[in-house]
Amino acid sequence: MVFKKIIKKIQEEKEVLLGDATKDKLYSSDQEFHSEELAAKEFKRSIQKLFHVNQWSEMPGITSTFELHDPMGIAKPGSRPEVKDYIKIVLPGPVPENWVTVVDAQESNTSAEFTVSPSINPTKRSEEQDEIEHFFIAEATSTFKVQLEGTKISAYEIGKREGINNDKDAGNRKLINTLIATGGWAGVQEFQWNKLTDFLVHKIELE
Repeated sequence: MVFKKIIKKIQEEKEVLLGDATKDKLYSSDQEFHSEELAAKEFKRSIQKLFHVNQWSEMPGITSTFELHDPMGIAKPGSRPEVKDYIKIVLPGPVPENWVTVVDAQESNTSAEFTVSPSINPTKRSEEQDEIEHFFIAEATSTFKVQLEGTKISAYEIGKREGINNDKDAGNRKLINTLIATGGWAGVQEFQWNKLTDFLVHKIELE
C-alpha cells in the first residue's frame, strides 16, 4: 500500500512537471485579539495592507517585489487593485519578471479579497502580447484574502490550478518557467506567502 502511494506521488509530480496536471495550495495565518472591538479596528488595518500591494515589497527580509499597474500597464503606486489591473512580480534572484492580472475584488465588513491570474506583460507592444509572462498557466489563480471572525483575524493565499507554463503559451520561457516552478519558486513559495499572511494579520510589521 505504501509503495503504491509512493508510485502515485511520483506520477503526479511527473505530470505536473510536464504541464499535464495542476496543484492547489493554501497558506494562512491567524491572530487573536483581546476583544472584538480591537479585532475590528485591526481588521481595517489588515484591509489596508491587503490592498496596498506595492507595500508588500517592503516586508522585512528577502521578499519579492510587487508593483501595481493599470490596464494600460502604467504604474499606479499607492492605489488599490481593481479588476483588469496588472501586478508585476519580481522574484528574488536573476529570473524574468512575472505578470498577473486582477480578475476579481470584493470587500465587506468581515472579509476582503482579490484574485489574480497569470497574464501578458501590458507594457509591451500589442504584437508582443501573445505570451503569458508567468511560470504558471493562465488558468491558475491566486486569491489573497483577510477575514474577521469575532476576535480573530485570518489571512489566506489560495492557489488554484497551479500548472507549469511550459506549453505554447510560454514562448521562449518554457525552460525557465519549468526551472522556476520546480526549483526556485517551489522553495520560496511557502516562505513568501507565509510571510505575507503573517504581515496581513500583523505578526510582521514594516521596519
